[in-house]
Amino acid sequence: MTTLLEIREKIKLFYAKYDIYVMPLLKFLLALTTFLMINQNVGFMSRLKNPAIVLMMALLCSILPVNLIVILGGLMIMAHAYALSLEIFAISAILILIMFLLYFRMTPQYGYLLVAAPLAFVFKVPYVLPLVMGLTAGPLTAIPVACGTVVYYLLHYMKLNTNIISESESDTMKQKVTYLIDNVVNNKEMLLFIAAFTLTLVLVYVIRRLSMDYAWQIAIVSGAITDFMVLLIGGMMMQTSIKVLPLILGSLFSVGVAVVLQFFLFSVDYSRTEYVQFEDDEYYYYVKAVPKVSIAVSDKKVKKINTQKKSHSGKRPAGHGKPEARR
Repeated sequence: MTTLLEIREKIKLFYAKYDIYVMPLLKFLLALTTFLMINQNVGFMSRLKNPAIVLMMALLCSILPVNLIVILGGLMIMAHAYALSLEIFAISAILILIMFLLYFRMTPQYGYLLVAAPLAFVFKVPYVLPLVMGLTAGPLTAIPVACGTVVYYLLHYMKLNTNIISESESDTMKQKVTYLIDNVVNNKEMLLFIAAFTLTLVLVYVIRRLSMDYAWQIAIVSGAITDFMVLLIGGMMMQTSIKVLPLILGSLFSVGVAVVLQFFLFSVDYSRTEYVQFEDDEYYYYVKAVPKVSIAVSDKKVKKINTQKKSHSGKRPAGHGKPEARR
């Protein structure tokens, strides 16, 4: 345990010392991964698939706010949709515009979450989102999580139905619009994920703010079970293709990530809890104080001591001269 605490403190010190370099690097990697993911799934406009353009946009995002990744990502999706079909461009533009208005009005500080949500679906770990955001943020983060889920299913639908969407016959335009709305806006699986993630996020947030002991641990376990049960039961009721094994593995992985996060952000010693009572002219105060688990990082310095001393006169010490020749 002591070793883990030392590693945690060293990581914190490293981040505090080099955050001016760490943050741009993280934003660059996030932007680069996002743009590559968009081009891989809906790379219908060949110009945007140029590695030089993707690299330049990622470098630009590394020195500017995270919301630039959101804006450029949305424009890339609309450009690829336009190259595919006018109908999908119209639907995509309307959805992205509505999400932008909702996101920038309510939660503009969570741009990284709106970008990370589709990536979490791509890497098969979306169940991490409600647990992590419930532990570190508030209920409003359900908005960027929901928007990111919609973006993923929009890209996923465009990738799987390229041939149907790209048909250019005028008599099928109405059918394509109806098909798009039914499979993107009214997607039962997408709506189920949004509902499960929102409920889990709010539940984790409420429990971890309680003053009871081990609130964070209880919130993690309760959130994972709630997310699992809602997706499993809801999938059977709505007849959606929720696979049980990936759901179990994803839930276990999300619990592991949440436990690591709790170790770094909320590591306390409940055995040394103190209750304090005091008052002023208007109120009585009852305070519960729980000490943090911390350790001082040892700063080891190696000091080299030279044991060999030289004579200042340059002569050898007595007794070390040449022996006299015997007569």
